Amino acid sequence: MSEPLVFHFDIDGEDFISAGQASIQIKKNLRRIGLDPEIIRRVSIAMYEGEINMVIHAKGGEADVKLYEDRIEIILADKGPGIKNIDEAMQEGFSTASDTIRSLGFGAGMGLPNMKRYSDEMEINTEIGVGTTVRMVIKLA
Repeated sequence: MSEPLVFHFDIDGEDFISAGQASIQIKKNLRRIGLDPEIIRRVSIAMYEGEINMVIHAKGGEADVKLYEDRIEIILADKGPGIKNIDEAMQEGFSTASDTIRSLGFGAGMGLPNMKRYSDEMEINTEIGVGTTVRMVIKLA
């Protein structure tokens, strides 16, 4: 099997002006490659939700998108506070975002549920005070 094509992004924390730029860039890259528009849509949504979560909750992080022959893997890693209760965080509408973040139109509690909805597989590894890594897989076939 050949090596995956890898796209790396540094996500700037607390910068809502540039938030979403990595998901926009990955969308452009996948279009250039000629992937199915539905796959591109799913990757873009999952990536955007994760990117926004890193800006809101973790002061940024890193995102790697790996394109394999049969799948796309999105790995989002931060050094934020960690997720206290993953089951609770996976419930639509649950949010720990501040009132200030909500007043900006973010923090509706749909990030993790949407990430799961638009990926075929999703794993969350988190440690309080250390950070969180989310791995999502979107199958190409």
